[in-house]
Parts: sequence; structure tokens; C-alpha cells
Amino acid sequence: QVQLVESGGGLVQPGGSLRLSCAASGHTNYAIGWFRQAPGKEREGVSCISRGGRFTNYADSVKGRFTISRDNAKNTLYLQMNSLKPEDTAVYYCAADIGSVAACYVTARRYDYWGQGTQVSVSS
Repeated sequence: QVQLVESGGGLVQPGGSLRLSCAASGHTNYAIGWFRQAPGKEREGVSCISRGGRFTNYADSVKGRFTISRDNAKNTLYLQMNSLKPEDTAVYYCAADIGSVAACYVTARRYDYWGQGTQVSVSS
């Protein structure tokens, strides 16, 4: 079992930054992904990081602006979000993929455990 709790969301102006955290408990050595869902839209994969942290993947819409990282000693994952745009507004979720070993995939159906989400709003 894995429990995931997101934090760090909030309201920010366009061009601003936020850092999301995902605190994991239980068995935590899994690939972790970040996903987001805006009102009326399907859940979208944002980024992921492999178990050991060597492999990362990003959606085209966030490449160059978002950075995923993990601190396995603290069982915490991060998503640093810079140059935020209004279209980044969504509820952001972290999720654990127990099947992926060396790589990771921003495909929601691969993920087995999900957090409750944290709201990110980008608006002036």
C-alpha cells in the first residue's frame, strides 16, 4: 500500500512559480507521476520520474518550465513549476506506478495509487 498526499498548490499570477510536493508513505520506491485535470477536461499526464530518479519524462506542454525531482530519503516528490500560464490551472495529482522499474510513463492507466490532489490556479 502507498499513501500519497499532495501540497503546495495555490493561486499565482501568470509567469509565477509554485513547487508542489507529494509526500509518500508505506512502500514508496515506485515510479511517480504528476497528472492534472482541469474542469471539463480529461486527466492529463504532466511528468514522471523513475524509482531511482535517473529517468524523467515531461508532457510537451510543460517541457522547459516544469521540473520533477524526488528525495527518497524524505519519501517526497516535487514538481517545480515556473513560468506558469493560465492554461496550467487544474487540480494536480501525484500517483505511484508499481510496475515500472527503470523508466516511467505519463499514462494514467499505468498508475495504481493516487493522492487527493491540490488545486493550482494561475490568474491575474
